[in-house]
Amino acid sequence: MKTYVLDTNVYLTEPKAIYAYEDSDIAIPTIVLDEIDKHKHRQDTVGFNARQVNRILDSLRAGGNYVDGIPLGEGKGKIYVAHYDDRHMPVGLYQDESDNKILAAAISLREKGKDVIVVSRDLNMRIKCDGFGLETHDYEIDKVVRSVDHLFTGVKEVTVTQEQIDEFYQKGKLTLKEEDNLYPNEFVILNAGSDDKQSALCKNIAKGKLVSVTKHADIWGMLPRNKEQTFALDLLFDSSIELVSLIGPAGTGKTLLAAAAGLEQVLHSTSKNGGYNKLIITRPVQPMGRDIGFLPGSIEEKMAPWVAPIKDNLQFLFGDKTALEMQMEQGTIEIEAMTYIRGRSISNAFIIVDEAQNLTIHELKTIITRVGDNTKIVLTGDIQQIDNVYIDAISNGLTHAVEKFKEQKISGHITLNKGERSTLATLASEIL
Repeated sequence: MKTYVLDTNVYLTEPKAIYAYEDSDIAIPTIVLDEIDKHKHRQDTVGFNARQVNRILDSLRAGGNYVDGIPLGEGKGKIYVAHYDDRHMPVGLYQDESDNKILAAAISLREKGKDVIVVSRDLNMRIKCDGFGLETHDYEIDKVVRSVDHLFTGVKEVTVTQEQIDEFYQKGKLTLKEEDNLYPNEFVILNAGSDDKQSALCKNIAKGKLVSVTKHADIWGMLPRNKEQTFALDLLFDSSIELVSLIGPAGTGKTLLAAAAGLEQVLHSTSKNGGYNKLIITRPVQPMGRDIGFLPGSIEEKMAPWVAPIKDNLQFLFGDKTALEMQMEQGTIEIEAMTYIRGRSISNAFIIVDEAQNLTIHELKTIITRVGDNTKIVLTGDIQQIDNVYIDAISNGLTHAVEKFKEQKISGHITLNKGERSTLATLASEIL
């Protein structure tokens, strides 16, 4: 039977990770317990996960002890504490480094004849393990796709006959029986053979039933500049779609489009476009520190680093700083730290979660479950720009949401690739 050694970062990402390996033995180095304990007082997701791990491990003690090993179920493995031994510390490594102590514990288990596998989300840790002949891999359980190349884009190109394109333009709809594997609200670009000029933009509403894309123009002075932006606006203004995700690098317009659509539907509210009472914009505070409480000053001063990028977009749309401030004073527009969003139940609102790629699966779930009646939530982010050390392009909450919701009729997704910020900005993203 294999013996798994889970790195601390695995437990802090997924407290129930041990159950993914319950068919094997699980060894917990004492240093891992110490590291988990150091995080239990944090008032964020990491702290919550640390406390959850401790509760799980404590509850298991009813079935035995960590010296002899606690059975994880009939016919399954057992979990036990592995003690660190200085004698197994590889030469050349710092003895006070936690990762090195975990490594030494794994080597000690191997020398006892155990078939050891180290699971870590830390790339450097996996390299170290490989360097000392230990089998190692990432925590793959929460990864919904093999790589970013396999992530759902929300758009599919289909080759059809010229007659079918003509039919679509005449009727405004088309049924492709052979394309019944399309996802709800997935966009389709119809091409007539190799002639790209003969094309049509469509949206799938049910098993190959295509309809015209709703085109929106002059939204707070905004005009869609490419197909992807046209698709994005269709989703953003469709009141039947409650969850929209927009992924793309900086300059593709994802946040600006979302903000413009939100302002239009809040300030020019009608039952047809959703009739939302307020626009709420939030973003994770992770990149700047653990919580705003660690920064000096008033709440407004603490929030300044996070709200600046959002305010830049809103001021661009308003063209008038005073008008924006007036709407914020009236409560029509709210810019909130993620910390305060998680504890609310929000109805009749258009919510934008910017930089959503920095959210864990649990954090994003917590936010989405706050959504009440007549509320639309828009997730924007760039999965190639992640500042959270516990997640990557595959395991973050935004990627997870895209894949998990792609089969739902109340959701839609678009990946934007073309930069529209400026010629210089687009060129820099390509060549630097």
